[in-house]
Amino acid sequence: MATSLHNNDAPIGIFDSGVGGLSVLRHIQAQLPHEHLLYFADSGFAPYGDKPEPVVIDRVLSVARYLETQGVKAFVVACNTATVAAVRILRERYPAMPIVGVEPGLKPGAAATRNGVVGVLATERTLSGEKFLLLRDQIHMSTGARFLLQPCVGLADQIEFGELDSQETEAMLDRYIAPLLRDGADTLVLGCTHYPLVQASIERVVRRHTEQPVTLIDTGDAVARQLARLLEASGLLRVANGQPARLTGFTSASGEALRAAFTSLLGQDPPVHEVEIGLPLPNATASHI
Repeated sequence: MATSLHNNDAPIGIFDSGVGGLSVLRHIQAQLPHEHLLYFADSGFAPYGDKPEPVVIDRVLSVARYLETQGVKAFVVACNTATVAAVRILRERYPAMPIVGVEPGLKPGAAATRNGVVGVLATERTLSGEKFLLLRDQIHMSTGARFLLQPCVGLADQIEFGELDSQETEAMLDRYIAPLLRDGADTLVLGCTHYPLVQASIERVVRRHTEQPVTLIDTGDAVARQLARLLEASGLLRVANGQPARLTGFTSASGEALRAAFTSLLGQDPPVHEVEIGLPLPNATASHI
């Protein structure tokens, strides 16, 4: 199926290294309830955050090619690591396609902080990306905000395994968040789309270490608003026509695991397909789960 750049009824393709992008998908569903959505969880290749940037770029392009065969009209890169590594190249490859990446939340973090100290929780790959570091320096120069960067090694994996409320996950969060609070951060940027899925645990950790209010920045809402603006500008918004919006899941790993994530995190039970994506992309065949 060819890419449907002029078909309002075509779906939007959303992808992440795993289930973290579901935190973005729920904002998209809230703001664009009439749109058909395809969600691709690349769990078979996860995590992205510990892989070299060229590998991540190749993988993102392969996933995008697969979604292109499904006739999508727009891409949402619902992964901070993939955005930092590959969104520029993706836009060069698909110049006519509305493409939205996940911004790292530094600008809203700088706007929200009261004392000028912002903690950033993210993967090692995100925090070391040239685009991210340039943006950090630019915002620091313009606002004076000081950013404390905290790599959260293993946290996305815990969330991917469904360990949302486990003692191990909370201990990991404590280890990463406590130093930021000790150093004065009054705002925490959740710089990976997986992290909003453990927001309740993050809030418990924060309460253990400080009585002062701490603002949490989740950029999923901003992604959904930008997507809506681009679709409207391109004349691609789907109009309600009596046919309900469809959600379909795809995964490079276990279909049952993605179904469980849809149920536990979103309370939804869409059809899920397992697909194999290689480099270069083979003719993937989807098996319904």
